[in-house]
Amino acid sequence: MKISKTIKIAAAAIAFAAFAAQSAFASGVSIQAGGSSFDATLLNTCKVAWQNSTGNTFTYNSSDSGTGQKNEDAGIFDANFSDSGYVPAKSSVINIPLVMAPIAVIYNLPGSKDLYLSEKTLSDIFAGKVTKWNDSEIAADNNQVISSIVYAKNADGSVKKDSKGAPVVLRTVQTRRYYTLPNQTIHLVVRSDASGTTKNFVTLFTKTNSDVWTKPADKTFANVFPGQINGAGNIGRIQAYSGSTGVAAGLNATPYSIGYAETSYATGKLRTAFLGNANGDFAGPTAANTSAFVAGATLSSTGLYQFNYKTTAPGAYILGIVSYALVDTAKTGANAAAMTSFLKYVASPACANSVSSYAAESGPVADYVNSLLAKLPTN
Repeated sequence: MKISKTIKIAAAAIAFAAFAAQSAFASGVSIQAGGSSFDATLLNTCKVAWQNSTGNTFTYNSSDSGTGQKNEDAGIFDANFSDSGYVPAKSSVINIPLVMAPIAVIYNLPGSKDLYLSEKTLSDIFAGKVTKWNDSEIAADNNQVISSIVYAKNADGSVKKDSKGAPVVLRTVQTRRYYTLPNQTIHLVVRSDASGTTKNFVTLFTKTNSDVWTKPADKTFANVFPGQINGAGNIGRIQAYSGSTGVAAGLNATPYSIGYAETSYATGKLRTAFLGNANGDFAGPTAANTSAFVAGATLSSTGLYQFNYKTTAPGAYILGIVSYALVDTAKTGANAAAMTSFLKYVASPACANSVSSYAAESGPVADYVNSLLAKLPTN
């Protein structure tokens, strides 16, 4: 079921009005942030309620995570965003794991059947080992009994979670699947720029299929791709575009293609795949399935997520990620206070849960995020 974006924004505005009443900050301030294109949909949706409630304005300069990190080191904008944490040039800059969301595996195939891919099959597709849609690996994934997880719901319809922030399982459903895939070449659509989305995407492969993905995970796909990305069999078959918008455009323009981006970019003829996990079920790129995956992660000493790609959590979507706000705690003044207000709102369920597939942090990590937000100036 799709909920009107207008209704979501209105509800968010009401929620934020109550939130704003607890804080005091200047109005009429214009703030800017930049970086990750993965975050653009969420930030540009949530800014509406925040602007209406505060009288301030927020502008997001969408590019990529690499640019966001460089901007923060250079002191450009009031904050920046990155889908992968980094070691900042300034000791006063902190990585705040603000929201979680899935990286969707997006495909352009005729018909309306769902596509199921095991982690190994997905790895082999993007490594160039599987180049035809009717390959036996893909066929095996899509012609079998599929297990999927149904979560328990609260009275308001939201997914029930335990104390660690993981969704509570209601039952497992098994379905017999049949799908005859076409005898067509698989066209890969990847990012050309330095993308945190790419780094998270390929990290899955370097951690679980290191015998194939032997190069270190990198923000640029070409730098980690096994073999020769410009080899004879890959010229024209692998296409690279800048930003998530570019990837979506490339996918829409290329029949029999597959790529990766945030789920909101799967528009038009594009669909998102279900991915297999170590629990033996297949999960789609939803907020709840991402929560199941992220709940099994640990935080490093520097506050960065360390994901467990072999988690056996039921319903875990293995391409869940956390996006970080990069903020300099040494900044003061009206702009810094306004940015603090905006980031607190983005971290709240009123914002993070208002856009499909994104989710607010919960459990102990939510407490950790709030402790970081408390370090930022409020006046």
